Amino acid sequence: MDMTPEFILLAFTLILALAQILAAGMASTAELGGKWNAGPRDGDAQPSGKLAGRLKRAQNNLLETLPLFIGAVLMASIEGKFGFLTALGTHLYFFGRLIYVPLYAFGVPYVRSLVWLIATGGLLMVIAALFV
Repeated sequence: MDMTPEFILLAFTLILALAQILAAGMASTAELGGKWNAGPRDGDAQPSGKLAGRLKRAQNNLLETLPLFIGAVLMASIEGKFGFLTALGTHLYFFGRLIYVPLYAFGVPYVRSLVWLIATGGLLMVIAALFV
């Protein structure tokens, strides 16, 4: 059985989440050093550089909505609600989240917020499909 577009986009979103975790970690390590990364990180040392901070905030932003996205896609699958709304919604969510990362990393205002709204609209479309 082939994967549906919704599950393909969910899989790509999980890969994106992992990539964001790695990118934020690498930027923090580049700033604070390998000793900080290998250590227990008990102190107050947090990355203070712009890139590391932005990548971490972009990662946190994705992780805030990712459980909702996963749940909505799984529920739509279980309930047999896959269709136009879920296909479009998962595409908007994934590509919005993908574009959001470099916009945040480079500090692009307004457009970043618009892209966030598009991704969130995609999530809402998947949730809405549960009720139609």
